[in-house]
Amino acid sequence: MHKSFYIKRSNYWSNLLLFITLCLIGSNTSAKMPSAQTLLEQLGVNHQQINNITNGNVVLFDVNSSGETELTAGVIIYLPTQPHQVSALIKNDGLASLDPLIINGEIIPLTENQNKFNNFNLQKSANEESEFLHATPGMQFNLSTQEFNLISSSDTKQPNIASRLYRQILWQRWQAYLKNGLKGIDPYDRGDNTFVNPGAELQTAAMAQDPLKLYFPELFKAWQNHPNIAIPIGVEESYTWSNRIVQDRPSGILTHRFITSESNGELILARQFYAAHSFNANQLMIVCLPYKDGTLVFYTNRTFTDQVSGFGSALKHLIGDNLAKNQVINLLKILQKHFE
Repeated sequence: MHKSFYIKRSNYWSNLLLFITLCLIGSNTSAKMPSAQTLLEQLGVNHQQINNITNGNVVLFDVNSSGETELTAGVIIYLPTQPHQVSALIKNDGLASLDPLIINGEIIPLTENQNKFNNFNLQKSANEESEFLHATPGMQFNLSTQEFNLISSSDTKQPNIASRLYRQILWQRWQAYLKNGLKGIDPYDRGDNTFVNPGAELQTAAMAQDPLKLYFPELFKAWQNHPNIAIPIGVEESYTWSNRIVQDRPSGILTHRFITSESNGELILARQFYAAHSFNANQLMIVCLPYKDGTLVFYTNRTFTDQVSGFGSALKHLIGDNLAKNQVINLLKILQKHFE
């Protein structure tokens, strides 16, 4: 049975930031990805832990959290394949084919219309349709005030009305993000004049990726300021919608992704800028670097949810962090098995 090995190195990113800065001093050339060995040394991974990684185990590292509503996870895993093959699989379907919790999903072409969401449907067996049609501001659904009004003013006797309204909301949110980026994400109405702003949370996540800014400053600016700054040449951009089981309920999720390939590795940036419930938003960064005969994957995950804040939040945050790490590890283990 594989084990997980945890490195208590909460200042990892600050150390890495300093290291990269020193490497860049006196150089006029563009920054490139570090080697896998460089990142392992910065993390303080010893020889025994490296052996454990190459034998199929994982190493966890700390990722600093911005507050009590952010759950973080950092994982290193070895894959017996080349970096470009990992990114190719992600380009194809965003790992949807490997995630057992995804019901279905599709890539959204930039020229697509609302019909692209026609394959999204709520599961009737989960009683989600009825609850959605009677939704009110609160924690059960991530919807704006206008979206709650849209639902309440609709004729609920129409066939398949819940899924049709859901598809309309997904379409409108995607269009708003395309036009205005993070600023176009409508806040979630929690009731009692309380709102949650996932756009601001994702802005915090984008600012937190300091190493990215030094390695790829143009990409970082485009990611943080989408769509107001042009994407650097060579960066592949894509959007997807998915219907995924989250806490035993189907959830519509919208994802924006950047992938850039260098001669010595691959970088994947992705943000889930809309999720129907349970969590507010998510950002992940995957760095794939050649190592021995395969690839070392450095995976950083940031999930925002106001359902871990408030009374007893320290305990809930601990539980939430562990769940976030376990979900990341499980998906990476499936990815590892796929290439084996």
